[in-house]
Amino acid sequence: MPCTIALAGNPNCGKTTLFNKLTGASQRVGNWPGVTIDRKTGKIRGADGAELVDTPGIYSLSPYSPEEIVTRNFLLEGNPDAVINIVDATNIERNLFLTLQILDTGIPTVVALNMMDTVRKNGGSVNAQKLSEKLGCPVIPISALKSEGVDELVKAAVAAAEGGLRPTGLPLGDGIERLVSSAEETISGKVPDEKKRWYAVKLVELDPTVSEALPEAAAKLKEECAELEKEYDDSMDSIVSDARYELIGTIVSDTVTRPVSEEHTDTVSDRIDRIVTHRIAGIPIFIGVLGAVFLGVIGFGDFVGIGTYLTDWLNGFIENPIGTSVEEWCADNDVSDPLTGLIMSAFIGGVGAVIGFLPQMLVLFLALCILEDIGYMARAAFVMDRVFRFFGLSGKSFIPVLVGTGCGVPGIMSTRTIESDRDRRITAMTVTFMPCGAKLPIIALIAGALFDNNGFVALFAYALGIVVILMSGIILKKWKSLAGSPAPFIMELPPYHLPSILNVIKGTLDRGWAFVKKAGTIILLASVFVWFLASYDGSFNYPGADATTDSILQSIGEVISIIFQPLGWEDHWELTVGSITGLIAKENLVGTLGTLFSFDEVSEAGEEYWAILATYITPAAGLAFLTFNLLCAPCFAAIGAMHRELGTWKSTGMAVAYQCMIAYAIASIVYVIGSFIDGTSPEISGIVIAVISVVALVYLLVSKDPFMTKAKAARREAVAQ
Repeated sequence: MPCTIALAGNPNCGKTTLFNKLTGASQRVGNWPGVTIDRKTGKIRGADGAELVDTPGIYSLSPYSPEEIVTRNFLLEGNPDAVINIVDATNIERNLFLTLQILDTGIPTVVALNMMDTVRKNGGSVNAQKLSEKLGCPVIPISALKSEGVDELVKAAVAAAEGGLRPTGLPLGDGIERLVSSAEETISGKVPDEKKRWYAVKLVELDPTVSEALPEAAAKLKEECAELEKEYDDSMDSIVSDARYELIGTIVSDTVTRPVSEEHTDTVSDRIDRIVTHRIAGIPIFIGVLGAVFLGVIGFGDFVGIGTYLTDWLNGFIENPIGTSVEEWCADNDVSDPLTGLIMSAFIGGVGAVIGFLPQMLVLFLALCILEDIGYMARAAFVMDRVFRFFGLSGKSFIPVLVGTGCGVPGIMSTRTIESDRDRRITAMTVTFMPCGAKLPIIALIAGALFDNNGFVALFAYALGIVVILMSGIILKKWKSLAGSPAPFIMELPPYHLPSILNVIKGTLDRGWAFVKKAGTIILLASVFVWFLASYDGSFNYPGADATTDSILQSIGEVISIIFQPLGWEDHWELTVGSITGLIAKENLVGTLGTLFSFDEVSEAGEEYWAILATYITPAAGLAFLTFNLLCAPCFAAIGAMHRELGTWKSTGMAVAYQCMIAYAIASIVYVIGSFIDGTSPEISGIVIAVISVVALVYLLVSKDPFMTKAKAARREAVAQ
């Protein structure tokens, strides 16, 4: 029997692991209607016709964040036949808060009590049968990571979807229940009977969305609620929340057995956390972990990282035998010069130069997925909260930053987990300062051509991204529309566990496949376009190999390149054109240079490619080139995602302008400082721009926040009165 089952739960409760386990390779990823939050669906293995819908991880069904709104709307309006509510058994009190809200919706519910293996290992236990009786719905102990109890969970969920009992919700105390009963009478016939309790409880909580939808009922309850608020000296939403937690405490005390001995309560995760989340040592450890990852992937000095080794091999394979064979085939079959040039330059030189960096990205994605799956990335966000808060941002801003290291688009989309609208907008504007997977080819290109494959170039790139994000937190908070205190950081820290091979491989391949698709579509089209501009002159004649001397592209690049004189690379229009085409897709910069250099008879994308670039610019100018392209406007896809989050093209345009200006300013500073260190003479214009940039940035960073100052003055005046 076809049915739809929703999967709901708190963040970091094992929801993704369970979803992957239940659906396998049948997953489909799209967007929820009207929003850019990922919507994952899949067919449940072993359950004919049953579809599982993965809802965003949330802590409650209160409308505070886009994720909570999406989940709430799907449960109320999407009409799922049943809900699998996954609960972290190691933190059962916090997770059951969402469970009680789901039970109020009247949808047949099955509680998946996850991480029971960890509970047993720590010396505790949960009486699932008794907990089921208390909640009024099936409770299935499972370990999603080890596949324990998963088959039983599927059977229970399908049975619930095919005609399971609808939960009636749990009583929250006489005073609240009296108001709930009154609300149910008022809204009878106006909402579905099975969801009547949920709407009634929300009316009692004075939920703004429900109150607006049912104004008459809300007005009738207002006076009764006011009496209860006066009795408890608290707001109604807090009164209801306290009642839920009191009920949860009673349920847990009757069903959960805590570890008795100290050796059980002090878990391995606790002992590790005392080190990795230490107030002083936590940040150096985090930097060390990322540094080890990047050095291991890219290498340092004579040490060749595994990613670099594989990339070198693939680049060589693309050049020979693939490139050589294609070129010989074209010659043997009398293929025309323009078509041969298109194939060799746009396809082999352009797309091939980008695909050549795929192994390096896959190895890095693999390392980051492992860190995420074992639970360290959540600790990294916790550690960075202290840093981010000092600069006016919430620690939750670090989550999108981490996601953005894979791709800026989901990084921007994940800002929706931030409750504060101001923090969310600032984070969406700054996430792309972090090097994403598409920027890794640029980093590897500069590191290989100018710095002997030094892994510290990658470390510099990521450190630069974090520094600019923190600086922007201070600068952007001084804009009126973005002013305000950062939102509080609340996040569960899951226990450490061995990474799931399936999750790690799937996460790595998903990111890699997204890159390959982009290379096969956007980058290919851009490479063809660049090849055309580079191969034909203003009269649309095809000069052949000498096209770069008077091509359309050269004419455009020479006009624009004057802008980059203060950054040390204005004499080479190819670099300017590469930066412009990087707006289509950042990795397209490498593809563009591959296309252009091929007309200079460059037959390889590896060592010869780097040698030519090394003759174009100094190491200082190379770092400035890297800095500008890391920080300037992101690719078109990321700009589109930014527009979705900021709401208007005006705000998006201002964000892009800010990104380009900060990129130019910092690149000029990097160029001048690097030139003095390197012993070369920077351009006079570069020194002037760098000095102006330093003065402007210092002023923006140290000047008083006018809006925070006014807010403090207003608070002092209110206290005085």
